Amino acid sequence: MEGYFIAIAISVLVYLLMASGLALQYGFTGLVNFGHVGFFAIGSYASALLALKGVPVPVSLAAAALLAALAAYPIGIIALRLGGDYLAIVTLGFSEAVRMTLQTEEWLTRGMHGLPGIPRLFAGWVEPRYIDLCILMLLVVVCIAVFFAIHQIIKSPFGRVIEAIRDNEVAVRALGKNPAQFKTRSLMIGAGIAGLAGGLQAHYLTFISPEQYVPLITFYIWIAIVLGGVGSLRGVVMGTVLLVGFLEGSRFLRDIFTGISEVQLASVRIWIIGMALICVVLYRPQGLFGKSAERKH
Repeated sequence: MEGYFIAIAISVLVYLLMASGLALQYGFTGLVNFGHVGFFAIGSYASALLALKGVPVPVSLAAAALLAALAAYPIGIIALRLGGDYLAIVTLGFSEAVRMTLQTEEWLTRGMHGLPGIPRLFAGWVEPRYIDLCILMLLVVVCIAVFFAIHQIIKSPFGRVIEAIRDNEVAVRALGKNPAQFKTRSLMIGAGIAGLAGGLQAHYLTFISPEQYVPLITFYIWIAIVLGGVGSLRGVVMGTVLLVGFLEGSRFLRDIFTGISEVQLASVRIWIIGMALICVVLYRPQGLFGKSAERKH
């Protein structure tokens, strides 16, 4: 049972890293990114492939974050100059293009067979029974560092500009700033964080395949930040904990309602999440842990 709770906590922290990147893009910059899972996939495969070639895991993780951030650059250059709606469409198409590439380029990714045998974090450094606990502790440290970095970014002159872009882009242009440059940087930082999360998950699971990176993952992250509160780092944390806790905890419903199949339970789970999201939007549009009058950081 202890191992199960550690696994849930690791899942929460991986989602939390992804949510923090999306929160920077949408909550503080106003970028509608429907392809966040694409950067997550790039990070996973980049780190896994490099590690399988003998590159040290810390170097592989750094490369995963860098490659994911670089992948966001051309998207920002193309889409951000056209408008927010275009960014949503382009990023969604991008994530599906990444997944299709992972499926078809078998010479590199082994396609639908997936990549097994990925070097595990802390393997050979600690006893096998303590590896999951060490990974959990590492993820806690990484999440704290990432949230501290985002907080510092928001408080910096760069952060004040991106928040101004979110609230009134026309006014920012009138002040002589180029919103596209700032939005591209924000998109790259968020993508880099997602890439790092993907690399960490790959070295935790030791096996990855393209079907792990479907668009539903992106929309789970969106649900988490909307539930918690857009533009609130505390809301990102609480929304992610609530969402992943529900997704994992609801698996026990089969022990209570034995007549429900796994497929039926999945449908009920999605229905409950959807209804909760509708209720939040209707009665608490600022999120469960956000404030309507001001955005808390």
